Amino acid sequence: MERQIVECVPNFSEGRDKKIIKQITDEIEAVDGVRLLDVDPGEATNRTVVTFVGSPDAVAEAAFKAVAKAGELIDMRLHHGAHPRIGATDVLPIVPVSGITLEECAEIARRLARRIAEELAIPCYCYEAAAFKPERRNLAVCRKGEYEAIAERITDPAEAPDFGARPMDERVARTGCTVVGARDFLIAVNFNLNTTSTRRANAVAFDVREKGRPEREGNPITGKIKLDANGKKIMRPGTLKATKAIGWYIEEYGIAQVSMNITNIGITPLHKAFDEVCRCAALRGLRVTGTEIVGLVPERALLDAGRHYLRMQHRSTGVPKEDIMKIAVKSLGLDDLRPFNPQEKVIEYLLDADAETEKQLTSMSVKGFADETARESPAPGGGSVSAYMGALGASLATMVANLSAHKAGWDDRWEEFSRWADKGIELQAELLHLVDADTEAFNGIMAALSMPKGNDEEKRLRAEAIEQATENAAQVPLETMKCACKVFEVCRAMAIEGNPNSVTDAGVGALAARSAVLGAGLNVKINAAGLADKARAAELIAEAEKIAAEAIEKENEILKLVNDKIK
Repeated sequence: MERQIVECVPNFSEGRDKKIIKQITDEIEAVDGVRLLDVDPGEATNRTVVTFVGSPDAVAEAAFKAVAKAGELIDMRLHHGAHPRIGATDVLPIVPVSGITLEECAEIARRLARRIAEELAIPCYCYEAAAFKPERRNLAVCRKGEYEAIAERITDPAEAPDFGARPMDERVARTGCTVVGARDFLIAVNFNLNTTSTRRANAVAFDVREKGRPEREGNPITGKIKLDANGKKIMRPGTLKATKAIGWYIEEYGIAQVSMNITNIGITPLHKAFDEVCRCAALRGLRVTGTEIVGLVPERALLDAGRHYLRMQHRSTGVPKEDIMKIAVKSLGLDDLRPFNPQEKVIEYLLDADAETEKQLTSMSVKGFADETARESPAPGGGSVSAYMGALGASLATMVANLSAHKAGWDDRWEEFSRWADKGIELQAELLHLVDADTEAFNGIMAALSMPKGNDEEKRLRAEAIEQATENAAQVPLETMKCACKVFEVCRAMAIEGNPNSVTDAGVGALAARSAVLGAGLNVKINAAGLADKARAAELIAEAEKIAAEAIEKENEILKLVNDKIK
């Protein structure tokens, strides 16, 4: 169950007064669930670019508070700088990192723009994926004429902001407008070359970047640039969409690099860019020796790369994330210039470092989990153990799939088994999530029971909280039952089609899945029995009994298949 994480990169029209910048970033850091990653002020531009990440709601709240503070502290009537700008908070993009789509980020951006306009009286344009008009996808269109053109544009029906349009007043004069939008994640990456030649690095950069290079008459390097009928350069596009690139020499490393910005990793993933730079470099007698990621990268970019290179090797992709990450690091040469530590470069892992992961059951060792279960505290209990048994069942089935994908003589079937392994890994992840979710549900009941009950209103609120927490404590093991029951499909396929030497592992996987289903079913029943709503309790118990009966039937079928193969 992938959590939703978004990035926000607001640009504030103040790059010189550190006290003002600090007050703005303090607003961001005060919001729970947000991590401030970078603050980059510019003296000449008089502009600061801030980067922070977190859950969608937390990021939207932090962005709103930062815009509010910037509106209080920055007076656009006094602002001068080298960079185009239209407001105190000039541009505010929401960027998907994991578990969320660009379209969902666009909706977040639109809601945020409306709130800024309504609550802060700051007019807002929406751009890129959040744009209401096609031409406003382009930031330059929204910022046309910059701050100085606001008075003329703000009441023009064709030019007015999407939210908060009104005649120019003192508030707008002070804050200007804000351009709020959604765009894909931008990866800044350098590809290391086995040359010191900037010219050759530039040649590769021009080969691949979307803009390409100018067409020339005669000599492709020194020939006269061709112009069209309007006197503009005729460009020959490069091979990679959504990329910008140049070549340069890095004295620190003693090598030339192709320095690239990938502006849409949905169009050009990191591994596609790497492979294409390698291809074009080879055509010019060069080798790419490795990759340097500048700043941070979302986990999906590296996992997609790892899976890509596993597929190229005809290897199963249904393996733990850590294994996929290692393949990505080695394949892309991320440790060419210095050791690459995913914990310091992957956004999601930085957020995990802030969380209290040591309190999660799934972060414990096997012995630690067993010891914690054995202690006199009531949680973790049967629900968490059931979910863990289900995860082990999924792991065993996945192991058989991976052994089968790598079995000598079965090379033409690797994709078939890889698909089963992918499914097993997905179920394993969901069941591991339910290990902690079950304990959290129990803790929810304890919290509700501890609520005050000194008067009738407190008693009513306490009773409602207990009922809600109790139903949740029944729903979580019901989800465990449903998920564990899906493990049988993988176990059955592996018992029939998988490596016959591992058929008993598929059988043990089925036994573990059945125990997970029946164990979680007991938790559904005991928690449902505590509900005041007896009709709802009966529904939950009936559904649990139906899943339990299905699990027993499927387990019996798989064990028969296993025993027949053993004989």
